[in-house]
Order: sequence, then C-alpha cells, then structure tokens
Amino acid sequence: MFDTLTERLDGVFSKLRKRGKLHPKQVDNALADVRTALLEADVAVEVADDLVDRVRSRALSEEVLKSLTPAQQVVKVMNEELTVTLGGEHRPFTLPGAPPIVVLLAGVQGSGKTTACAKLAKHLRSKGRRPLLVGADLDRPAAVEQLRTLGREIGVPVWSEGRDPIKLAKNGVKEAERTGADVVIIDTAGRLHVDPEMMKQARRIKDVTKPAHVLMACDAMTGQDAVIQAREFMHDVDTTGFILTKLDGDARGGAALSMTAVTGRPIFFAGTGERMDDLEPFYPDRMAGRILGMGDVLTLIEKAQDTVDAEKAAAAAEQMMKGRFNLEDFLEQLRQMRKLGPIQDILRMLPGVPGGKNAVKEMAEAVDEAELRRAEAMILSMTLEERRNPAIISGSRRLRIANGSGTTTADVNQLLKDFEGARKMMRSMMGKRLPGMAKVPGSQLKT
Repeated sequence: MFDTLTERLDGVFSKLRKRGKLHPKQVDNALADVRTALLEADVAVEVADDLVDRVRSRALSEEVLKSLTPAQQVVKVMNEELTVTLGGEHRPFTLPGAPPIVVLLAGVQGSGKTTACAKLAKHLRSKGRRPLLVGADLDRPAAVEQLRTLGREIGVPVWSEGRDPIKLAKNGVKEAERTGADVVIIDTAGRLHVDPEMMKQARRIKDVTKPAHVLMACDAMTGQDAVIQAREFMHDVDTTGFILTKLDGDARGGAALSMTAVTGRPIFFAGTGERMDDLEPFYPDRMAGRILGMGDVLTLIEKAQDTVDAEKAAAAAEQMMKGRFNLEDFLEQLRQMRKLGPIQDILRMLPGVPGGKNAVKEMAEAVDEAELRRAEAMILSMTLEERRNPAIISGSRRLRIANGSGTTTADVNQLLKDFEGARKMMRSMMGKRLPGMAKVPGSQLKT
C-alpha cells in the first residue's frame, strides 16, 4: 500500500544523509518534498501540513542540527511525529461489559465490511471468545449469503432470521444469549454513498442493541472519500474506531494516515490480505516504521507465533539436533513458511529491505511461491519410505514422482539437490560453524 510513499520518503532522506552537517534551508527543502509526497499519497491537506510543521519545529532545533548525525535525527523526529499522526500509543481492542457484548460494523458498499465482520470473528475466536455473526445487511443482494459462506469457512455461526433489520439485530442478541455466544458482531446495511436513510437505520440498530463498539470498515484505497465518510459516520453514529481494509492494495493509502488525525478515533485493525487470517491489530509506531522503510519485526514475530505450530517446530529442531533431517521435516518447513503469508509481505516487515515496490517484488520473486507449491507436490508424491530415506530415490522412482506431481524429472532432481543443501546447512549449524545460506526450493538466488 505505501510502497510509492516509502520510496519517495527514502529518496528525500537519502539526500539528507549524504550532506553531513545540515543547514535550515536544506531541512526546509527536504520537508517541502515530504509534504509533496504525502499529498500525492492522498493524505488530507490539513494532516500533511500539521505533520510537516511539527517535524520542522523539532528538526530545526539546535540539538538536531548540531548533532553528529543530523539526518538520522531528522528521520527519528519524522518517525515519532508520524506515529502521533497515526494515533500515538497503541489502543488495544477491548470488549467491556457483560456478555453478550455487541460490536456493530458500519460502512459503505464495497468497503469490505462483511469480510471485516468475518475476519474480526475469527480473530476473536482465536482469543478464546465465542462469537456470533448477525447478518443485518438486507439491502445488498447476497450480503447475508456471503456472511453465511464466510461463517462456514471460519467455523462461526451466522444468524439472519427476518426481514426487518432492526428486529433482526435485536433478535440476534437474544440468539446469542440463548446459545451462549459472548460476542455478537452485526453486519449493518451499506450504501453506494452515505445517505440519511442508512444512517437512520444504523442509529436504530445501535439504540436497540447497545453495542460496546461501533466500528467503521474503511477502504484504504478510496483516498479522501474515506476521510469524508469517516467524519459523517462519527457524527451520525459516534463510531468508536476503524477497521482499515484493503491495506494490501496498490492505491496511495493516504486514508490510513488521515483517519485518526481528522476524527480522533483509533484504527483498531488493518486488513492486510484476502485470507481470513489477514487481520492485524493496528500499531501506529509499527506502521510508521513500515512507511519509513524501517520494517516491522515485532509484527512478523507475532505472526510467526500465531501461525507456526510450536510442537511441530520443536520436533523438527529435535530431528535436526539428532542429524535426522529428512524430506518429511523439509515438507513441514515449507508448510510453515507458506503459513506466514506471501513472501512480499514478509520482506516488507524486515528492516533494511528497500521500500520500493519494484525492489521488494524482485526479491520476492527470488523465492517463487509457485515453486514452493510444486516442491510440496513432489514430496507428497513420494512414498513414506522415500521421504524418510531420500538416498533410495532412483531414476525410475524420480520419473514416477514427476508423473505423480505434474512436474519433470529435472524438477525432482533440483528438489533433491536443494534438500541436500539444506541438510548440509543444518549439519553445519549443529557443528557451530557459520554456514552460507542454503538454497530453498523455488529460489533463483545462487548459493
């Protein structure tokens, strides 16, 4: 989402770093370029001006200009002030009150509201909650059916009985009481644009369900329209916060930088992909780090903790310690790697990786995800004995494996070569020597 902005800001600050000592005029020129980059990213004018003014006030201080690393100090100031613009301290999403606790989701059509309901339900269920989804969006054709489909996918029940959305929402809360659900997530009606009738319906549903939260699903790709919509929703239904959707898109993304600054309401979550797992708690400091090309290692660690099976990882480590690393272990590593999500997203979270979309794309292509899937298919085409003892895989066996996985014998040969390289690396690590990085299946990088 922020690739272009990150690239522009990186260019501005790279020029500053080359200058050594800085003069006020140089800082002013750099901040003028920063302002232009923010406006081109569709950040609201008043938000961009306020951010640049705060950075200028601190960056032109004697403490910064006379420091040994003035350019780095300017970047540090930018990071801190950008964090403030994005919301400052992290605001965790809490559910106060006695169950069932109601969460109302509002938003215009196409904002990803219904999908956000399901993602939120899955997230809360992973935290030990028992959610119920209530489909009260009766205006959009197939909205309820979409919610039912998503509910089946994530294993969360969906309630949508009746033709009056206000009565339906109220009865949905009663259904939660009857079934023991402790959180009710209500998907309300959307429109192509904000209109009085939609707001009136949302207010009436809010009155009868007494939600702990009214969240607006905000499409990060709609730019300034999203900010206008956010103001209207806050005025009419007193939203408590936002779920920022489609943050993985190619648009400019200025809405994300403007939302909290213009409304005073926090962004609680960000949708980062199409999968139901692609919903992250929003941390302003981490997002600022991503935008400035500093990475987001903490989110990457948390993602790994949530997706990687600890018992399987421990078992694999024990196998490695004993020198028994085989193709079954190799297969498990591939699956754990794919669970973390697209390689491109992982690269963006690493510090020091160029922020430009082309650079990240080229690095991501060096590990081809289609090749990873082919490697998994080849291993699954092997017998259990072959996986545990790859040395027995003869030419005829390789041909059978290739035919069974829809690949070629050359692909199978390359897989076995890559596996042997990984095994040698593991042995080197166990011997406490510093090995070179072994090639993984799908990698086009030389080892």
